[in-house]
Amino acid sequence: MLHHPVTIPIAFVHGMLSGVMARGQPCDAFLADAGIAPELLQQAGARVTADQYVALFRLLIDRLDDDGLGFFSRTLKRGSFALTSRSALGAPNLEVAIRRVARTFRLLQDDVVLEPVREGALAGLALRFSDPSVVRPAFLHELLLRVFWRLLAWLAGGRLPAARFDFAFETPLYAGSYGKVFPASLHFERPQSAFWFDARRLQDPVRRDEAALRTFLADAQGNIIAPRRGDVVSARVRNHLQRTQPAWPDLAATAEAMHMATSTLQRRLASEGTAFQSLKDELRRDIAIVRLNTSTVPLATLAGELGFADSAAFQRAFKCWTGSAPGAYRRAGA
Repeated sequence: MLHHPVTIPIAFVHGMLSGVMARGQPCDAFLADAGIAPELLQQAGARVTADQYVALFRLLIDRLDDDGLGFFSRTLKRGSFALTSRSALGAPNLEVAIRRVARTFRLLQDDVVLEPVREGALAGLALRFSDPSVVRPAFLHELLLRVFWRLLAWLAGGRLPAARFDFAFETPLYAGSYGKVFPASLHFERPQSAFWFDARRLQDPVRRDEAALRTFLADAQGNIIAPRRGDVVSARVRNHLQRTQPAWPDLAATAEAMHMATSTLQRRLASEGTAFQSLKDELRRDIAIVRLNTSTVPLATLAGELGFADSAAFQRAFKCWTGSAPGAYRRAGA
């Protein structure tokens, strides 16, 4: 089975830690145990592996005993998410499940209400904060939308394509990374943060039982926050490049392998907000970061695997991609 290397922008690590930092608690121990070098926090272009990101999420929940990562005025004791999820079991359809989830979550904390909303042919779930005068971190909006969208998708059978994501804050500098986490139309500076989907899905039956819930919760953190790649052209290109490495075919060869004209492939990628060379560089970057964190591969060998003429060329590209030398990532995984 093909292992897909995935990396996460350091901005999301800052966000995940922001609840703890706001309380004045040190974070170095969390970072170290997740295998993340603290100095990477100072590099705007730095990235961590998806495994490190999920590990940090788990460490924060376990050691803080808080599913809310320190963001709420009342601690969400560990197990709160499991309880909220369990409340939806036995619901006749997704609409009833949403109401149960919203009601249970409201019992566990005082800061935000999950509001079912409708807009024409779309249904959604919006966040309404109890004190609008308090500025909430963007990451809290991102986390809650991601958590409850993925939970509802699981309850609905595993897929609940989003039509739109609304965010009640300005477009962040790292918004270019949203596509892998929030794969739909993105709207910033909205009155409320919300996600939207086809309202017909509200009548989908919920057929999850306790055994299925235990399986879901066993890897809940990974299921919720790790990016997922849909069946879009950019994902297919990335998969093809990964399968054919270290050949690293060019645009024309890739288009031929995908049974498309080169111009068609370029147009399809552009419609997804990307380009062939960008995808190739992102994949090489992600492979490099994962390999540096998980192996002792010599830089010259890694450079060859990634299609570079020599180690120096690879190191220049890596610093351009991340703002750091490869050694910073090697130390993180040591």
